[in-house]
Amino acid sequence: MAFDLKIMVADKIQEMTESATIRMAQKARELASKGVNVISLSLGEPDFDTPEHIKDAAIDGLHKGMTKYTPVSGTLELKNAIIRKMKRDSGLEYQGNQIVISNGAKQSIFNICTAVIDPGDEVIIFAPYWVSYFEIVKFCNGTPVIVSAGIEDEFKVSAAQVAAAITPKTRMIIFSSPCNPTGSVFTGDELAAIAEVIKAHDNIVVVSDEIYEYINFQSKHASIASVQVCRR
Repeated sequence: MAFDLKIMVADKIQEMTESATIRMAQKARELASKGVNVISLSLGEPDFDTPEHIKDAAIDGLHKGMTKYTPVSGTLELKNAIIRKMKRDSGLEYQGNQIVISNGAKQSIFNICTAVIDPGDEVIIFAPYWVSYFEIVKFCNGTPVIVSAGIEDEFKVSAAQVAAAITPKTRMIIFSSPCNPTGSVFTGDELAAIAEVIKAHDNIVVVSDEIYEYINFQSKHASIASVQVCRR
């Protein structure tokens, strides 16, 4: 008996658009398998292997039986390591109950959108943007509001654009720095100007995707979380 998968899955799944990144990667693999010399500019993967000390630590963990369920928000050891990292690199102070471990940026963003967005809420997305932002917001019944910057602005949305895009329905702002896909990096001053706009709106959540923090050839990485603003 044949099954029609379109009948078996929910409408919201059928309405999702396939990730352009995944589609590009699959096409590159198909061409490579046919002997075509391909330079793939799709998946955000480094061109080096996982460092040996990380492999060794993973193998050591397996040998020690560290294969059972962990606390839902992550182990205390890993949280403490993240606390030290955030303090060392960004001067940020966090407690263990403020940190949640996930399987990656996509899961983290999906989790926070699911937890925060209600139907009809608007989410400002800086463009160019990582393709998953739009689909995650849409899946969570939010309304994506795209705010774009061109090459003349180094693909960086300005504080004035953010101010113009905010409405009473705005619930979240999502952006990445360094940016996927452009590589643009917001400076501390640029982030401070954006934070100055946002500070007047207590109901807006800022999601700063900093997964490419160390792939930065311009200046020291700046996080919007480190910007000090005084609410009115």
